[in-house]
Amino acid sequence: MTEYLSIAIDNPNELMYGTAPHPVSCGNGLTIGNGRVFPEINFTLPPLIVNDSNWKNVLSQYNDMCTRILLRSKRLRVPGLVIEFEQLPAMTMHPERGAEITALIKKHLDNFYQETAIPNALRVTVVDLRDADHPPLLRTGESWKNTRESFVLSAQAGADILSIESVGGKEVHDQALLYADLPGIVASLGILAHRDMCWLWDEITSIAEEYGVIAGGDTACGFANTAMQLAGQGMLPSTLAALDRAASAPRSLAAFEHGAVGPSKDCAYEGPIIKAIAGVPISMEGKSSCCAHFSPLGNIAGAAADLWSNESVQNTRLLSGSAPEAFMELLAYDCRLFNIAAANDPLPYRNLMVASDVPFSPEALILEPHTVIRIARAILGHDTGYRRTIAALRCAYEVIVEAEESKTVSLTASETSWLKTVPSSISRIPEDEETALAYLEKNYGSYFKRESYGLER
Repeated sequence: MTEYLSIAIDNPNELMYGTAPHPVSCGNGLTIGNGRVFPEINFTLPPLIVNDSNWKNVLSQYNDMCTRILLRSKRLRVPGLVIEFEQLPAMTMHPERGAEITALIKKHLDNFYQETAIPNALRVTVVDLRDADHPPLLRTGESWKNTRESFVLSAQAGADILSIESVGGKEVHDQALLYADLPGIVASLGILAHRDMCWLWDEITSIAEEYGVIAGGDTACGFANTAMQLAGQGMLPSTLAALDRAASAPRSLAAFEHGAVGPSKDCAYEGPIIKAIAGVPISMEGKSSCCAHFSPLGNIAGAAADLWSNESVQNTRLLSGSAPEAFMELLAYDCRLFNIAAANDPLPYRNLMVASDVPFSPEALILEPHTVIRIARAILGHDTGYRRTIAALRCAYEVIVEAEESKTVSLTASETSWLKTVPSSISRIPEDEETALAYLEKNYGSYFKRESYGLER
């Protein structure tokens, strides 16, 4: 276990795109976080049933997407790239399917490297099937067996980086989020999700070490991104989504405490906080991910990015060509701009990305470099996942209030009104884990199993 006792990036002006204190080398000659931003292209099937009768079509689709993407990469002379293969549920339920596509993509990348000498790597993101049962079992059962086997077979088939969007604690967090229940949100993230991350990433890291590949990182996609999407639809306050984003960081940090080395997942918008603490390279997504979802973080997400992703795009036809190759071009041009700015003075471009989003969103404020460092310091002031989660949330609240008072961020009347209720909610957050766990059992006990989190009765 890695214990982070000091912050890796203490100066906000050094929290920068393309550069990380601990670069990661992987795949075919690719080093991430060593001065350049690389595109991380992610693509998926059009609406299509993934089964044995359609399998030839599935393989043909992936073959076509890889061919077109790599041709576009060659013509645009990208300095390097990562392909992310996000498995679909039917590919993790049948691990041999995911492994076959992994091998297909890896063959394309190996041939591409031999032909062009352009460095590249393959990230495989396995689906977390463990919430198929209700309440989730997490550490046992067929769902965990298939999830684990998918990691093993993917590593054997050629994955360079292993990742997952894990869901431990989500079964409680979703309920607490709907009620804007800060004690429930903090306990679900700081106790349940954090404990699951520690256990899960010990497992993933052991697989990565056995097969000589990279344990990449996780994401709070199922937590803070859920909040972001609900806020975007007006179903909960954006200020609540911002608090949830900060509170999710200690849970995601646990992956790195238990063996992950980066790059973190693209949809982990808490990534800059992780980078500041652990010094690892991160993947981020912003405006280039609008094919998959909308967000208020279109530019600022790039401020500390080492990989720049489009999230995921379906293999559909556009006027120019296929959607995956079109988004490859979009990412390539974004990265050109990152890298030409980095070769001169990187700070002005970074500051423009930050300034263009912060005034419009408290969620963007959480990614502002000074805020990131402040939250990172607050997290490192404590030594348990639960206490760190409380500290991150409290710090984020203070930052939002200060920004609202100084008019750095413009909040609606309803957002300001809700923000005034937060101190009362924070005062109800238990200081100790046992009391917090009792609160979860009283209010959400039917949603989770203690044994799934290694909690004794």
